[in-house]
Amino acid sequence: MTSRNRPLSPHVQIYRMPLLAILSITHRATGVALSIGTLLLVYWLGSAAYGPVAYAHASSLIGSPIGYLALFGWTVALFYHLCNGIRHLIWDVGSGYELPQAYRSGYVVLGAAAALTVVTWAVGLSV
Repeated sequence: MTSRNRPLSPHVQIYRMPLLAILSITHRATGVALSIGTLLLVYWLGSAAYGPVAYAHASSLIGSPIGYLALFGWTVALFYHLCNGIRHLIWDVGSGYELPQAYRSGYVVLGAAAALTVVTWAVGLSV
């Protein structure tokens, strides 16, 4: 066999994923996270219907530090998925495909998701 001088694929440790690829993968992951997090919501609502003892148990679970962490992660996933979904709707009408616009809208999605998460938790914790 003869050896050809072809370029090698970039190694995983060297290659830097583009922002748009990371946002696409994250959009899919947050969709899965929202599905799993919705099961926690169903558990909480079901416990409210089942009785005060079950509701107290569910409230103590969700009110624990791990529960708050899960709720925070679910909130981040919700707002990221929402904002990125709006971005995809804008793409569906044929706008924002140019690379600079795509990167700009990606940063807007990240900023909006962070801002909405912080505002929601600030309002929720102040009540």
